[in-house]
Amino acid sequence: MAKPKTIYNCEQCGAAQPKWQGQCPDCGAWNTLAEQRTSAGRSQQVHYAGAADLAKLNALDVETAGRLSTGLAEFDRVLGGGLVPGSVVLIGGDPGIGKSTLLLKVLAELSKSSPVVYVTGEESLEQIGLRARRLEVDSAPVELLAETHVESVIGRLQAAKAAVIVIDSVQTLYTDTLQSAPGSVSQLRECAAQLVRFAKTRRVAVVLVGHVTKEGTLAGPRVLEHMVDTVLYFESDLGSRFRIVRAAKNRFGAANELGFFAMTEQGFAEVRNPSAIFLAQRDQEVAGTATLVTREGTRPVLVEVQALVDQSLQHSARRIAQGFDGQRLGLLLAVLHRHCGTSLADCDVYANVVGGLRVTETASDLAVVLAVLSSFRERPLPKDLVVFGEVGLTGEVRPVPFGEERLLEAKKHGFKRAIVPKLNVPRRDCGLKLVSVTRLSEALTAAFDS
Repeated sequence: MAKPKTIYNCEQCGAAQPKWQGQCPDCGAWNTLAEQRTSAGRSQQVHYAGAADLAKLNALDVETAGRLSTGLAEFDRVLGGGLVPGSVVLIGGDPGIGKSTLLLKVLAELSKSSPVVYVTGEESLEQIGLRARRLEVDSAPVELLAETHVESVIGRLQAAKAAVIVIDSVQTLYTDTLQSAPGSVSQLRECAAQLVRFAKTRRVAVVLVGHVTKEGTLAGPRVLEHMVDTVLYFESDLGSRFRIVRAAKNRFGAANELGFFAMTEQGFAEVRNPSAIFLAQRDQEVAGTATLVTREGTRPVLVEVQALVDQSLQHSARRIAQGFDGQRLGLLLAVLHRHCGTSLADCDVYANVVGGLRVTETASDLAVVLAVLSSFRERPLPKDLVVFGEVGLTGEVRPVPFGEERLLEAKKHGFKRAIVPKLNVPRRDCGLKLVSVTRLSEALTAAFDS
């Protein structure tokens, strides 16, 4: 019998080390090495997903590989149009944010046309029944299975012949081929690998629910995200009833696509007009705000950028940004000083994207600069004005993708004026009074002196 040995696997990157140490030599993370007991000999693992046959590329029938609509347009948007047969989706989020609630609602809709299975390792079947009654989907023909042994789960799923399977959660599964505890790096890797093989060979859409760490990333080795086809994150502002599902990775659609939901007593309700969430309804103009037309995934969204400039009482002024890159704020203030002659070296500057949305594109540069200068000068911008554009280090305003779509979205919400990069001016009339600029100084003149 093979003598067991001890190795230490990094919970961050999955690398194996012969002895424990404070820092992982591969990824540099601290205090992530966990002890694992393994066999010295190679384990004889059984291929529970079955054997695969060779296929020719020119003989594949891709026309029949249709998507399965989940019944929720916002969730379908994030997935790229629906669930693809044979795909594996990994969804993570904070505890209690609504992952199980949303997926139970999705399975209830899918069960009207396809057989579906909900596998739970954290809750009893009675708990799921109570949630289904609250969501008013307790009459849906969803098959339930309470099991954590992955080989037993796959054996039951082979007999069920389901089209969609939800595993809640992957951290609770374990395999007999490994001696480590459920949720460890090796168990996660092996259980996920068996489920991926099962999904690919049986053409079953599998949705894995994953835990997240205190930093907000998915718990377990990074290889887990590489194995699956789609990675989704649940996001929510503290105390808000709105939820955002973001696609961090998607082999069948656009990455960084967003789906917006509102939490109600009957579960999640779709938000068809997300711009209304992030735009404040004010009766009068207020200094320190600017309306930005950003683009998340495949659609434009209007958000409000707020800024507060105050005299600093410390030796070094503070620069705090929420909702976008904080280092980008310092860069924009340097450009404002160098090319527009406005110095904020002795002022604390705070900038925020309202609503908890995080903007990653550089099209927010112009809105941030105008909001900061509006607060500094105590001069509000017009309520019917929208802006977007990237600010370069030389003081130029650079164009951004999909300018015309952004302007049409602003027109739909009642805005009448827009300050945009010159190369983003559309050839046809979009119904807005456009001010095209090529330099940051021109944008400031158009916003405050016109």
